[in-house]
Amino acid sequence: MSVSFDTSLSRRNLLSLSAMAAASALAGWVSTAGTGRMVGRQSTPLQDPIGPVHVAPTPTDAELAVMYGPIEDGGFLIPAVPYKQIDPRYYRQQVLDPTGEAPGTIVVDTPSRFLYLVQPGGTAMRYGVGIGRDGFAWQGNGIIQWRQKWPRWKPPNEMVARQPELAKYSIENGGMEPGLKNPLGARALYIFSGGQDTLYRLHGNPQWRSIGKAVSSGCVRLLNQDIIDLYERVPIKAPMVVKQ
Repeated sequence: MSVSFDTSLSRRNLLSLSAMAAASALAGWVSTAGTGRMVGRQSTPLQDPIGPVHVAPTPTDAELAVMYGPIEDGGFLIPAVPYKQIDPRYYRQQVLDPTGEAPGTIVVDTPSRFLYLVQPGGTAMRYGVGIGRDGFAWQGNGIIQWRQKWPRWKPPNEMVARQPELAKYSIENGGMEPGLKNPLGARALYIFSGGQDTLYRLHGNPQWRSIGKAVSSGCVRLLNQDIIDLYERVPIKAPMVVKQ
């Protein structure tokens, strides 16, 4: 008995399968905007291996007015930030992840003055930061060991030695009470490395003009509105990488 095949149908099926395979292979890459290059992306069993990477659009002026508007928090009224006087690249926004780190990792890019919180699916939340001035910056790997809302500020003894006027806020004297003038702002995330407190913090900041600059004594400062947002997103014991 001879069996006949519909050769035209077979060719159509073959072309269809080839197109599907090509699309699936291409979807494993995402374009990095502005660089002209393609970056490979590994899929996981919980993700659609051919799904697109979704990035939120740049915030509108109306959204920025809400994001950086006044906030009542912990009994304090945090004033609005005059965001139009800040370089727009430092606005909080979702971007394609440029770090390659695992989701949940915090990455501080000190040369660019950015902090990234890596998210699943190839994206990251990006925040503008102020960093430590020359001679005071910290770099390396650590974890967020502890978090605190409206923390007390206790300048290290080394800082008090350099600035004796801070003695009234020393560790021995219990530090500065929480409040709008407290240098740690509305939130603080405490960085440990090798089981030891590095004495460096990610923290809020009442001085919005310092974002994008190297002005602090080593800590990484964010706008109060941004540190509140970051605080709510950061998982317990989040890994952290600070790159110079």
